[in-house]
Amino acid sequence: MNIRVINSVLLVLTLAFSAQLKAEWYSENAGIMGTNIYVEVWAETPVQGELALRAVMAEMERINQLMSPYIDTSELSLINAKAGQQPVVISDEMFELLDKSVNISELTKGAFDITFASVGYLYNYKKNQRPNEATIASLLAAINYKYIKLNKPNKSVVFTHDKVKIDLGGIAKGHAVDNSISLLERMGIMHGLVTAGGDTRLIGDRRGKPWIVGIRDPRDEKKQAVVMPLQDSAMSTSGDYERYFEEDGKRYHHILSPKTGKSTYDVQSVSIIGPSSTYNDALSTAVFVMGLREGLGMINRIDGYDAVVMDNQRKMHYSNGLQQ
Repeated sequence: MNIRVINSVLLVLTLAFSAQLKAEWYSENAGIMGTNIYVEVWAETPVQGELALRAVMAEMERINQLMSPYIDTSELSLINAKAGQQPVVISDEMFELLDKSVNISELTKGAFDITFASVGYLYNYKKNQRPNEATIASLLAAINYKYIKLNKPNKSVVFTHDKVKIDLGGIAKGHAVDNSISLLERMGIMHGLVTAGGDTRLIGDRRGKPWIVGIRDPRDEKKQAVVMPLQDSAMSTSGDYERYFEEDGKRYHHILSPKTGKSTYDVQSVSIIGPSSTYNDALSTAVFVMGLREGLGMINRIDGYDAVVMDNQRKMHYSNGLQQ
């Protein structure tokens, strides 16, 4: 082999090796947990980038299989089937998330309550179905987080009302985002984003610039009501546009008041900014249910968390930390 050929081969190998080491942005989206999952990471190599994307999607699907109320074999479905009659031993992960849910219910005076599903499971937003007044009245007493009894020594849960059902839709996606961010950080990712529907968490900045996270207009999916420059933070949004149907000019959406078993209408969207997607997710639901004045008052008392609220007159409101 002559020198020219050897040099050509070396050049090709060098270029191939350089391409393998090329640092750049890698992204992917998929439909999991009933919503759009989007991941974007800065990775040093294609291998690192692809592994990071796969790890997040696998984690999202794992949590979906564990916590979906629409999968008969999920741990959540098994709890709903049995915990009203007897204690059910559950996984450490489920136990910890139920414990967080109960604690957040205490903090929010019941505005966040996973037992809303005792009535909520009868709503079908795709089929424009809702329970009638008599049915709601007959099941309303089963909505009370205090019926969830957790036994820490044997990691079990029991419901002390036989009609109780739970749904983790107001906290599971935030939990999945937090888990995914932890996975990425352990893989050495220093700049990245994970979004699950209205829940977004960020690692670092966007390489010298802040991430720009939008809050969509509740009445126009193509418009942003507000954009927020963020880094090393998280934001979760709850809105009356996520799952709903309209009947006789009235919007029936998925954010139900635990007091009434019906949709609440004081606000159109709530976004919470804070370090944990799990807590952001739950708090955005709670503030939506509590309403503008009470909800913002609560957030103003919680260190490290802020809120952006659009009321039912489409006026924007901000917590004290954002006004400053």
